[in-house]
Amino acid sequence: MKSCGITTFGYVINRHSQNLTRHSQTMTRQPTDYDAVVLGSGPNGLSAAITLQQQGLSVLLIEGRDEVGGGLRSAELTLPGFTHDICSAIHPMAAASPFFNTLPLHKYGLEWIDPGIAAAHPFDGGTAAILGGSVDQTAEGLGRDGHAYRRLMTPLVKDWPKLAPELLGPLHFPAHPLSMAAFGWKGLSASTWLARRFGTKEGRGLWGGMAAHSIQPLTNLSTSAIGLVLMIAAHVNGWPLPKGGANRIADALASYFISLGGKISTGTYIQKMSQLPSSRALLLDLTPRQLLQLGGHHWSSLYKWQLERYRYGMGVFKIDWALDGCIPFTAPGCRQAGTVHLGNTLEEMVASEALTAKGGYPEQPFVLLAQQSAFDPTRAPQGKHTAWAYCHVPNGSQKDRTEAIERQVERFAPGFRERILARHVMNTAQLEEYNPNYIGGDINGGVIDLGQLFTRPALRSSPYRTSEKGIYICSSSTPPGGGVHGMCGYHAARRALKDVFQLP
Repeated sequence: MKSCGITTFGYVINRHSQNLTRHSQTMTRQPTDYDAVVLGSGPNGLSAAITLQQQGLSVLLIEGRDEVGGGLRSAELTLPGFTHDICSAIHPMAAASPFFNTLPLHKYGLEWIDPGIAAAHPFDGGTAAILGGSVDQTAEGLGRDGHAYRRLMTPLVKDWPKLAPELLGPLHFPAHPLSMAAFGWKGLSASTWLARRFGTKEGRGLWGGMAAHSIQPLTNLSTSAIGLVLMIAAHVNGWPLPKGGANRIADALASYFISLGGKISTGTYIQKMSQLPSSRALLLDLTPRQLLQLGGHHWSSLYKWQLERYRYGMGVFKIDWALDGCIPFTAPGCRQAGTVHLGNTLEEMVASEALTAKGGYPEQPFVLLAQQSAFDPTRAPQGKHTAWAYCHVPNGSQKDRTEAIERQVERFAPGFRERILARHVMNTAQLEEYNPNYIGGDINGGVIDLGQLFTRPALRSSPYRTSEKGIYICSSSTPPGGGVHGMCGYHAARRALKDVFQLP
């Protein structure tokens, strides 16, 4: 198959905008049109809708665009026959998700491809460190840092079945306090502090690239947590990509939801509460700024005050390329990896992320690159390839970073530019226009620093409850935060099931 395009799996979509019934302000009026309404069909909205529908409730999922998925969409952005992931591309957290792993998504067309080498991190001079499928495989490439890597990662990988439910949920007393304490001591540290465990540029550089997924200065506390979780995921489930495009994840989730009896309405942008049908529970896959725009009059003064002070993080500038061949990386390990981190040394990445956080533009930015077509031939015509990359930029930036990103790729893959057939770029404003949850280009639903790690989006007994009874927030602005794992939606739905429907 030469082009996947936007594919669905036969689920029924109800498109309507004028006949949506007025939403009950008290959320208790009987009868209601639905037991529950979910607004927004990203991975968290889909997960919330599925969790509710699994209990036999009547659930409506509303999406503003014509296709479900949020950040899980694919399209021919450059040339015919080249399928590009518009937002998310590689999905370690989807493969590691405790909720997704309970769903029969393979029966609805989802097929994972594991590159084997999760990520590579090249250095000037043509060498690279790799994040392999096992602790030993990774450690063997780190020279004298191999022992330090094994000592750090082996117990964490062993404890992942205990850690996953704790880390991918709201703050609570852990079922396995010793395992959580061992992780927390490392995870809550600044990544520059944890980097002291490594003495080689390979060990330090590989670690820095993992921690840079936190999208904040690497000197910040808690930046180690995201890096550790991503490395654990590589050794447990790999960093896979969905065959055919990221939209296949959303299509599988939507198809399963429909098979349970759920209903979906697309092409309906909701701008105020009165546009919604009546329901006993309303779950919003939105960030705090949108909650305020949607219905600020519903929120208590304290809750509104907290939402107004919610902080968004750095944005991203993204490029998709159609290529005349594979990327000619100098280091062989980079050609075998699904993801490549272009940041060179730890010190260079620390400086790059610090300058970006202050509103600057480093000449050599940290670039996160994915090369899906190297492992999935359905993404491009025979002999051709696609590539996907972004760098971090100040929130709301509209500066064109094409030259800086391509120069960074060329640095580690001489001849790359000669293979570019076409490119498609998106700055922060275009990303937010595409997905309103990406405020200022922030793909994490808000900065995940120590100040918002446990209190996103507000300090409450349950982070998923709003101040209005029966209304919940289920986006990545709630724990555990950004990433395609669906756990924010799952936990929000579980909260609603207990509060509104008295179900366990």
